[in-house]
Amino acid sequence: MLQIENLEFSYHKKKSLIFDGINLSIHPGAVYGLLGKNGIGKSTLLYMMSGLMFPHKGSIRLDGVEVRRRLPETLEKIFLVPEEFDLPSISVDAYVRRNSVFYPHFDRRQFDQYLTDFELEKTKNLAKTSMGQKKKYLVSFALATNTPLLLMDEPTNGMDIPSKSQFRKVIASGMNEQKSIIISTHQVRDLENMIDRIVILEGGRLLLDVDTDTVTSQLQFVKGATEADTAEALYKVSTIAGYSAILPNETGNESPLDIEMLFNYAIEKPEEILRTFANPVK
Repeated sequence: MLQIENLEFSYHKKKSLIFDGINLSIHPGAVYGLLGKNGIGKSTLLYMMSGLMFPHKGSIRLDGVEVRRRLPETLEKIFLVPEEFDLPSISVDAYVRRNSVFYPHFDRRQFDQYLTDFELEKTKNLAKTSMGQKKKYLVSFALATNTPLLLMDEPTNGMDIPSKSQFRKVIASGMNEQKSIIISTHQVRDLENMIDRIVILEGGRLLLDVDTDTVTSQLQFVKGATEADTAEALYKVSTIAGYSAILPNETGNESPLDIEMLFNYAIEKPEEILRTFANPVK
């Protein structure tokens, strides 16, 4: 669906590259978790995928067409939920009338159901709602567009705990085999159970691109372990309840994935993580 090839970009010519030859394929039917430290370029990459920013070298193609050309038939397949945005001083119905015409597969019944799931009213003035509510209105609209590619930048920022639970349910209900969702986030625990594939950016390169099943087949995640139990750990941290650690999965029994710990392991030991997943199973 989306193919990124040899992507290079920097904000200033004399500064180091934010992206240095990145290659990435986004396939339908999966939720991607896009991870990386602050300032690493996650938001920039999403904006490039949506055609709002352009690479200096390389290409980004959706169904074989360069996204940077911003053709209507390409843009109608993409929706971006940015981290920060404003909604106009209009009603929900007016917003839908103005914007749904750009998306041929927009489904009003789905949109109304998402509003119900989020416990949102059809407000007369979107601009006067809280940031958390604005996020939920825009996420509802985004899912109802039924675009094959949905990009979300820190979508749970500003949401309270019940809203984050609602968000996971709404995303699950709006997902299908024809859709790809890419979520850039620091709050991985909010989304841990819904991510199918993990993409980590670090130092201008793609450090990791692997599906969660492959991770749990090769690595074992343990919590509350003793120091002796974690003597062979690839990565471990001490907690009040004992050690949380990542070990090689030598038993074949899969453990629950801890994306936050995997991310910290990848950032601390990048060359080791590259070797571990040099030839992923899937």
